[in-house]
Amino acid sequence: MSMKFMMEGLVIFVLIGMLCAIPCGVYGVSVSCMMAYEEGGAPAVFSSLECPQWVLSAGYSENSTRNCQFAMLQGHREYQEDRVTCNLDMKLLFSGEGTPEETTVGIAAIFDGHGGDEASEMASRKFLDYFSMHAVFTAYKRALPSNNENHETNKVERMDHHSLLPILEEALLRTIQDIDSEFSKEALDKGYISGSTATIALLVNGQFLVANVGDSKALLCSEKTASHHDTEGTSSGEVYIEELTRDHHPDREDEKARIQSAGGFVSERGIPRVNGILAVSRAIGDVYLKRYGVTADPEVTGWRAFTPENSYLVVASDGIFETLTTKNVCDLVHDKASRFSSEHVSSSSLADWIIRHAFRRGSTDNLSAIVIADLHNCKEGGCNRERKRTT
Repeated sequence: MSMKFMMEGLVIFVLIGMLCAIPCGVYGVSVSCMMAYEEGGAPAVFSSLECPQWVLSAGYSENSTRNCQFAMLQGHREYQEDRVTCNLDMKLLFSGEGTPEETTVGIAAIFDGHGGDEASEMASRKFLDYFSMHAVFTAYKRALPSNNENHETNKVERMDHHSLLPILEEALLRTIQDIDSEFSKEALDKGYISGSTATIALLVNGQFLVANVGDSKALLCSEKTASHHDTEGTSSGEVYIEELTRDHHPDREDEKARIQSAGGFVSERGIPRVNGILAVSRAIGDVYLKRYGVTADPEVTGWRAFTPENSYLVVASDGIFETLTTKNVCDLVHDKASRFSSEHVSSSSLADWIIRHAFRRGSTDNLSAIVIADLHNCKEGGCNRERKRTT
């Protein structure tokens, strides 16, 4: 028996011993299920006979827009390839002092498909289940006792606010990675050429993070209050906009460099495209262009706290911005909200207001928008809870 084989066996033995030293009931993770996760991520867990408790455990995929304020319009396109996934009131359990503690997490995501709806459909259908599973497994792994500290080996570290944020960010990144990997395998098997953008806002305890793949956008619309003064000459009550995402277009200098270093090229006539085909340089799927630098790796903002000036968080597909600027979008939601009382203006009607304006101004693409209002209430979890059906 080789020394390498013996050492690998020892590592596995020690890992299993450490796992068994922690009460698996805290997270509902068995050793065999943890091993399936380590080998194949979320798809392996959901397909494993060793993990029966994770078969559609979260149940979110059956209703991927619960508690969400959104609107969609097929527009002039032959098919609707946009998909929305949103739950602003997800309940996740993490370890507390003696008993698990419930944490409320909000997710708002738009997947804008191209070349077919297969990629956006899979992403929207599986995202919340995969995310919740990754959050639990990541928390469980991080709770393993440290050999560098003198404490009882069966003690599980308590997840506080600061340790929770990196867990949720890692869960988000792993979810995107798993969906891209799973869809890419299916695309090769079935000959799909489709892909999808992914723009996802993650909200917890008054803070938020945005991950972006492609050219959908996330915006923070705010309003200067009478007591707010700045050095930019912004008047009291004026709407101001912050783009939380940067479009992944192939002619962006850093994106173009990656594509060219992978052996691809960017056509510059008309709309810049990877190898003359794809108008975005990052996407879920697009499996036949992955070798030329197309990637599903997202750009991620850091965690930030909402401020009293923040009024609306908007996530929207690129069809909106064919005819509207980011300032148009924020002005629209503020103008409509100011003209009517809060009892008569819902966030879903604000989202509908955005897409109807984009359509009337001549947008030819599918249109989707999510609007999250009352951002200060997100500190207590749940944000706002009304639901809007698709058009």
